[in-house]
Amino acid sequence: MKQVAVRLIAILLLVIPGLGATYGFLLMKDAVFHYFSSFGDDRITPVFEWWLFIGGMLLFLIGAGFIGGWTFFRDKKRNYLQSRFREKRPRPPRPGQNA
Repeated sequence: MKQVAVRLIAILLLVIPGLGATYGFLLMKDAVFHYFSSFGDDRITPVFEWWLFIGGMLLFLIGAGFIGGWTFFRDKKRNYLQSRFREKRPRPPRPGQNA
């Protein structure tokens, strides 16, 4: 039963930032859509909703960054990374050299 609880918590740790990133994307999309949809109405002066867009961008970047960082460090722990992301190990001394 303990293993099930641990896995449920791990899934929630990924789902919550994913939902935040999704909601941030929707806020950015709505800000852009409202700006372009107000051009057809002569009674409304087009105004871009900057706070909505910036708030959505922050939510999106935080959520996507958390999931990307979690994936990166999990792959690093399992040694799935490319050689340029792995830790550098010092070369062993060459045979025949007195160092």
